[in-house]
Amino acid sequence: MTGRKLRVALLCGGRSGEREISFKSADQVTRALDPHRYELVRIDPATELARLIEEAPHLDLALIILHGRWGEDGTVQGLLDLLDLPYQGSGVLSSAICMDKRASKELYRLHDLPVPSDLVLDRNQPFDRETIVRTLGLPVVVKPATEGSSLGLTIARSREELATGLALAFDHDRYVIAEEYIRGREITVSVWGNDALEALPLIEICPDEKYEFYDYEAKYKPGATREICPAPLPEELTQKAQEIGIKAHRALYCRGYSRTDMMLRDRDFYILETNTIPGMTETSLFPLAAKMAGYSFGQMMDRLIELALERK
Repeated sequence: MTGRKLRVALLCGGRSGEREISFKSADQVTRALDPHRYELVRIDPATELARLIEEAPHLDLALIILHGRWGEDGTVQGLLDLLDLPYQGSGVLSSAICMDKRASKELYRLHDLPVPSDLVLDRNQPFDRETIVRTLGLPVVVKPATEGSSLGLTIARSREELATGLALAFDHDRYVIAEEYIRGREITVSVWGNDALEALPLIEICPDEKYEFYDYEAKYKPGATREICPAPLPEELTQKAQEIGIKAHRALYCRGYSRTDMMLRDRDFYILETNTIPGMTETSLFPLAAKMAGYSFGQMMDRLIELALERK
């Protein structure tokens, strides 16, 4: 860090369905950052891109506190690269890959990482719902290929629910993933670092029984979900999950930090997705893992900023 304050663009809001969560994350980040070390310039890319471009020569770095499309998918990262402005987290390529579950699952498989079986459906191409049932069985998970926070995701337990779930998912995206339902324990592993990577303590996610799965409300409503950290797993499984998280981070060309969500069935893990901009609200998982590793929220943000500047 330099002797003067760092001037930081705090990018939040955006145009995705996770806009309100982005604002909540940004509020948390604002409270945590030391005002003696950082001068924050809050910018909403949905309406203030011109301001970001104008301010860029006078900024030291950007914090991307955006989720979903037009923020987590490489679009803002590309603009910041053009502006020669450092930022925390992954670049254009990795951000785009992780946002598109079709691409990320192909790379997981290429690197022998375990994933549930799936079928990719195109709204503009014919497909047979019976083929989905015959191939993947029921229940089956249905989700848009490029959404976050479980938006548009359903678990279909009947043919009727499958038809409804597909319609909902196609409202969000041209491409939809029909995926094998893995009944088990949901585990998430957070990873950070540039060249040298460190896996943080695992978290087990336990939504309240009224939630069928870890949906949007269960993620963000305080008290809706128990997050157990460190996850109560044998050391062997803990190490296995952390190794999978690090391998997924590298396979998808991530940098800075990431969080990989997976299901544990018996003694086998199955990756669901990797997040390149994990949430930063009071109920978010990455800050909890960092806290268990000994970092306050402010120290965690300091570390992410150091990793961003280190790359420059």
